[in-house]
Amino acid sequence: MTRGVGLALVTIALLAALAAPVAAPHAMDAHFSGLLNAPPTVVHVAGVDQMWHAPFIYRWQLVNQLEQRYEEDRSTRVPLAWFSGGRLVRSSNEDAAPLLLLGADSYGRDVFTRLLFGARTSLGLALTAAFGAMIVGALLGGVAGFTGGPLDDLLMRATDFVMVLPAIYVALALRSVLPLVLSASQVFALLAGIFTVVGAPFVARGVRAIVRSERRLDYAAAAQALGASDARLLVLHLLPATRGFIAVQITLLIPAFIIAEATLSYVGLGFPDPVASWGTMLHDASSNIRVFADFPWLLSPAAAMFLVVLGVNLVLQSGGPKGLHYESRL
Repeated sequence: MTRGVGLALVTIALLAALAAPVAAPHAMDAHFSGLLNAPPTVVHVAGVDQMWHAPFIYRWQLVNQLEQRYEEDRSTRVPLAWFSGGRLVRSSNEDAAPLLLLGADSYGRDVFTRLLFGARTSLGLALTAAFGAMIVGALLGGVAGFTGGPLDDLLMRATDFVMVLPAIYVALALRSVLPLVLSASQVFALLAGIFTVVGAPFVARGVRAIVRSERRLDYAAAAQALGASDARLLVLHLLPATRGFIAVQITLLIPAFIIAEATLSYVGLGFPDPVASWGTMLHDASSNIRVFADFPWLLSPAAAMFLVVLGVNLVLQSGGPKGLHYESRL
């Protein structure tokens, strides 16, 4: 049951990210200047005439500029348009009453749209970094465990050094020597590189231990006796024995990288406008002290992050997908 819930949460997040260009009602950088911090649009099926109608919305009317308080203008119904303009659903009158399913931020941008496109950025970054850490960590750990001796000591001391580095201070120092303005592709590559370097040691140490153990078993000795080269023995026989451990490490690193991206947004390593990510959305929301009390919809990226991390943990706690655990060949 818990595994099913976890898989459902992760699957929904991935599908939402993939379908963002169609599922999002607006473009990622669309602004509605008259709807700053507007609350979520309520979809109705019953009007003030007490009659049933196709789904529709009302226009938000600003009633207090200082408090940024809005009320529905129920004098006119605005029907929803389905499969219009390449979007799944949108308002039939975008200028007067845009569809804001999760409200608008302080710049008048649709939070729901940016949440979906932010999922593409944040999840894409986390997946890229996790697989990068897997490849680098598996190679380092495999070579260290297979060769032993001075090379093993050197590689493991290098991973120890990376693991004890204060990551946030290293990121701050790195940001200070970089250009003031970075493009979205540069930020993506930079964060992916940082996360790969930080995550690889955790994979490397586990892979090293498994490879050292597996190399002593009969099947490895038999393969070597039949003439298998060291590279063939390592790549085709020993490293595949670590796939369960690596799979678990990937599922642990992905949520860690999602949270790390949000954290680094606070030190100037966030994505530039108009690119959305969950980290930059939370950074923008935190600049307004009224968010928690008056504009809680701006914290929706935090809720999305929580649900994705929860989903991954539910999958792990229930034993994970079939074959995710490591089975000894003894």
